[in-house]
Amino acid sequence: MLLVPAGLLTLALSLAIGHFLSEPLTVLVRKVTAHQQGVKVSFTPDGYLQEADELALTIGALIKRSDSQNADLVRKERRQSEFVSDAAHELRTPLTAIRGTAEMLQDPDLPDELREKFGQTIIAESTRLSDLVNDLLSLTRLENDGDRYQLSRINLRDIATNVVDTLQPILLDRQANVQVTGEAPDVLGNADRLKQALTNLVENASRFIEPGGRIEIELCGMRGNSVIQVADDGTGFGDVDPKLLFGRFYRTDASRARSTGGTGLGLSIVKTIIEQHDGTIEAFNRATGGACFIAAIPSIVEAD
Repeated sequence: MLLVPAGLLTLALSLAIGHFLSEPLTVLVRKVTAHQQGVKVSFTPDGYLQEADELALTIGALIKRSDSQNADLVRKERRQSEFVSDAAHELRTPLTAIRGTAEMLQDPDLPDELREKFGQTIIAESTRLSDLVNDLLSLTRLENDGDRYQLSRINLRDIATNVVDTLQPILLDRQANVQVTGEAPDVLGNADRLKQALTNLVENASRFIEPGGRIEIELCGMRGNSVIQVADDGTGFGDVDPKLLFGRFYRTDASRARSTGGTGLGLSIVKTIIEQHDGTIEAFNRATGGACFIAAIPSIVEAD
C-alpha cells in the first residue's frame, strides 16, 4: 500500500522538475518566434536556469550581430544605388555632348573652322569621360580592396617630392609654383595609395590658382600624427560646408570644374585613402585667400 503514495509523489516531483527545466526553454522559444514575427524582444537572462540564461545570451548576441550585419548591408546597398545613379548622371553629360557634336559634324556644309572646333570638343569630352571612368574604377577598387593593402614604413617627405616631380609637366603648364617644406614622422601605410591621395590634392589645387600662383605642401608631426598640409592662394571654395567637398561628384562650381577637367571624385578618393590609413582630413578657406587641406595619419611609435 505504501508503494502507491510513493509512486504518486515521485511522479509529482518529476512533473515539477520537468516544468522547472522546460519553462525557461519554452519562454526562449516564444521569444524567438516573436522576434521572427518582427516583435522587438529582449534576450536578457531571467536567473531561473543557468543553461537557459547562457542560451539566451548566445541567442541575443547572434540576433544583435545579425541585425548589425543587415543594417550594414542596407546601408551598403543604398550607397551603391546612389553611386550608380550619380555615376549615370555624370556619364550622361559628356556622352550627350559627344553625340550632339558628332551629329553636327555630319553636316556637309559645315565650315572648316567649326568642324575643327567641334572635333576639339569631342576630344575634350572624351578625355573627361575617360578620366571619370578611371576615377570611378579607382574609387571602387579602394572601397573593395581597402583591407588588402601592402603596408610598409613610409617617409612622407619622399612621397611629397615624388608627387611634385610626377606632376611637373601639369604644374608647368598651369604655371604653378610648388614648394615642399618641413618633415613629418614616418607612417605605416601604402606608398601608392598615399601618393595617389597627395597627387589628387596637389592637382586639385593647381586647377584653382591663377597663372603664377603658389601651392605649399607642408609636413609636420603633431600629437602623435604625421600631418600633410596642402595650401594654395587660389579662389578657395566659398561659403560651403567643408565636409561636402569630400562627397562623391560634389562641385562648388560645376561649370568651372568641368572646364578645368574635374570629375568630382578626386577629393572623395583622398578621403577614402586617408581614412583607410586611420587618418582624418579637413579643409578650410585661408584668411589670406585660397584653400587649405590638412590630412593627419598616425605616426609610427618608435620603441625606446
